[in-house]
Amino acid sequence: MSAPRFMRAVRITGHGGPEVLESAEVAVPAPRAGEVLVQVGAVALNNTDLWTREGAYGRPGDPKALSGWRGPIDFPRIQGADVAGRVVAVGTGVEGSLVGRRVVVDPAIYDTDGPDANPVGLMGSERDGGYAEYVTAPVERVHDVTESPLTDDQLAALPTAYGTALGMIERGQLRKGETALVSGASGGVGLALVQIARARGARVLAISSGTKIDAVREAGAHEVIDRAGDVAEQIRTAAPEGIDVALDVVAGELVGEGLPLLCEGGRWVIAGALGGYDVTFDVRRLYLHNAQVVGSSMHTPTHFDLLMDLARRAEVQPVVAATFPLDQAAQAQEELARREHVGKIVMHP
Repeated sequence: MSAPRFMRAVRITGHGGPEVLESAEVAVPAPRAGEVLVQVGAVALNNTDLWTREGAYGRPGDPKALSGWRGPIDFPRIQGADVAGRVVAVGTGVEGSLVGRRVVVDPAIYDTDGPDANPVGLMGSERDGGYAEYVTAPVERVHDVTESPLTDDQLAALPTAYGTALGMIERGQLRKGETALVSGASGGVGLALVQIARARGARVLAISSGTKIDAVREAGAHEVIDRAGDVAEQIRTAAPEGIDVALDVVAGELVGEGLPLLCEGGRWVIAGALGGYDVTFDVRRLYLHNAQVVGSSMHTPTHFDLLMDLARRAEVQPVVAATFPLDQAAQAQEELARREHVGKIVMHP
């Protein structure tokens, strides 16, 4: 196998709306020492694609600053964190036997080499990603899933959404028999949370609305809370003993309303701010009940290893809502921003 010299890619030229996405013919990246070159079979979209494009992450001390995931972006930048594909070339120091293997790329850039390292960067933000025909990755971030019965589309749906979900569940120490509350349950991370929490043996209450409720129930939720009603009252009725672990990608007003619904020693794990980043809550509900508010950003290498084991055995079944060709990246991102779908949106180079 060998790669051509040039490839099609979609990159952002600055922060802004869909108009900053441009299709370009660029050089195929050469794998450096310790890297592999992956031919992209499928790349999944994430909210981080929208927020990176918009510069919506803010910076410490300046929440309204235009910023990428962890700081300024080097433009132009090829977006796309979630890649499934095949290895077509290797750099020096990498086993040639990897060529031809089907792989999923861990998109995180970590702060150390250890198994519990923290993600401090992301493919498609701090380095070029998979909105392209080819992408390079460090060999230790490439996981062989050749034997997995999952499709490339399903595999591409895993890294950010399911990695984030598994990181939340691990950091929240969710155990069998506990009651978990999942917010934003119809999105990519939300559905992943429902599936993994259910597989862990937890009782899953999920917050969703309208036409998405049935799909969330199908994914494994024991009960679905209708976001259009009185959410706190519905949770009280469904879990009179309280919530053990809240798995929250919405934040906003939900945190203040929900903290009093935790049981003693409950954990509120936050990995997103779809409902707003400016949060107010009664701190007495935190310390008087030995509760914890836990921030969770993506996954560690250990979490990702666990996820790839699930993928090889097809113990999770990602839901693919829609597919687009790469040259329709702007339309795909607009579809994602509408939040009318259930599951993941995937593109094919």
